[in-house]
Amino acid sequence: MSTLRGIAVIFDLDGTLVDSEPNYYEASRQTLAAHGVPDFGWAEHERYVGISTLETVALLKERYGLGPSVAELLADVNRRYLRLARVATHAYPEMRGFVELLAGEGVPMAVASGSSPEAIDAILSATGLGAFVPTVVSADEVARGKPAPDVFLEAARRLGVAPADCVVLEDAAPGAAAARAAGMRCIAIPYVSGQADAAGFAGADLLLRGGQAAFTARAAYDWLAGLAPAAGPR
Repeated sequence: MSTLRGIAVIFDLDGTLVDSEPNYYEASRQTLAAHGVPDFGWAEHERYVGISTLETVALLKERYGLGPSVAELLADVNRRYLRLARVATHAYPEMRGFVELLAGEGVPMAVASGSSPEAIDAILSATGLGAFVPTVVSADEVARGKPAPDVFLEAARRLGVAPADCVVLEDAAPGAAAARAAGMRCIAIPYVSGQADAAGFAGADLLLRGGQAAFTARAAYDWLAGLAPAAGPR
């Protein structure tokens, strides 16, 4: 019998399971350059880590006074991103190992992401992670993106588990805040180390300030095993 009985795990995708932020940055940079903004840099991109692509595009349109509609800009960013994602997406080795450990125990798992359904499917297919995590929710499918809890609550609903029995893995403060708002536990692995003290991370049950370098599959598994006696009905 699994030592993790009664626990479900919900993964953020970008920056948590896979290092896709460089691809999102490049897609945004190319789109902005095509519309007359030549100097969009990585430091500015970091401001948008953890919110949906739709919200990011809307903010960029407002910031730079771009002419095309949000829908047109979103389609442009997603098109460029998908081209990059299909050939250059890196799954974090320890995260892959963690997913495989959980799959071996029969733990229910889902991905809940601010990316589009097409982007999520492309990444999970390219990395092979989709074979282990078939349940997927995009922020495009719910009313509100992170830090609202909608995407995590929908993931729990699709898994058929109570929010209180879910543990979320997140790399961004808005996502950690969303997990807390959903009534779920959270392992926070900040993608941007300088943001580890952000208010959204304050409610995380486990905060790995060193980010992915501090994450190991075995340590995360053992931490979950310590929660199992209190996680749901027996």
